[in-house]
Amino acid sequence: MHLKRLALVPLFAVSTFAAGVDFHDHIGMQLWSVREAMKSGENFALDLVEITGVREVETAGTGKLTPEQFADALKAHHLQAVGAHAGYEALKKDAAAAIHEAKAVGAKYLICPWMPPAMRPKNADDARRIAAEFNAWGEQCRAAGLKFGYHTHGFEFLPASADGKDLVFDVIMRETKPELVCFEMDVFWVVHAGQDPVALLKKYPDRWRLMHVKDMRKGAETGLSTGSAPDSDGVAVGAGQIDWPAILRTAQKVGVQHYLLEDETPDPLQCIPDSLIYLRALKL
Repeated sequence: MHLKRLALVPLFAVSTFAAGVDFHDHIGMQLWSVREAMKSGENFALDLVEITGVREVETAGTGKLTPEQFADALKAHHLQAVGAHAGYEALKKDAAAAIHEAKAVGAKYLICPWMPPAMRPKNADDARRIAAEFNAWGEQCRAAGLKFGYHTHGFEFLPASADGKDLVFDVIMRETKPELVCFEMDVFWVVHAGQDPVALLKKYPDRWRLMHVKDMRKGAETGLSTGSAPDSDGVAVGAGQIDWPAILRTAQKVGVQHYLLEDETPDPLQCIPDSLIYLRALKL
């Protein structure tokens, strides 16, 4: 990783979580960004994260370590897990196990980031069923001292009915209880689906608590509610087509608490430092 350049940019310490936080104080990383490095060992990957100056992370599993061992590794690298991802299939199979893992790594949020194609909501009835599941998992999380959330992945932005008045996402948002379910906006996937992140943040203020900061190359096709795109559509934050000043300014106003860089580009070891330099220098 090209890390020497990061030493020239001031690092931002973790501060008290509160509404209206400055995004600079909570720039973190989704550990999926270092998935290839994880293959060489969890501590090697966490070394790469630590040296960037990032202190907040979101887990995507714990590799070959138990959740408790992974928590110790995070602590040794001065990293705090603010969130933990658990797929929809895993939650349906054993929500209690996913909650245990999230608590064990020290997370505050348990986030569902993905649904297999066969399980994705296609209409309003599907959306209401899934919202009920989210509410149930949210209740379980609340009892365990966690907050449950859903991560947008683009495939939720389909019409919920023939009249097109509602999107599936709107139904999920409306049917989930704010006290039980929050949302994590993945900006890349929102744009990929042809949606406006600023408008979506404003439409549902007080529901968004986390954000995946991920840019899209200029000229990449949008308007696709597929939830998939080639890695080559990803670029370092600030180098693509997404209007980050407008999005981050709005996110701060509506109460987003954590801004997690997620790098799915073909060259994360180059793009992660470039993204962090851009974000840390960005003035709103």
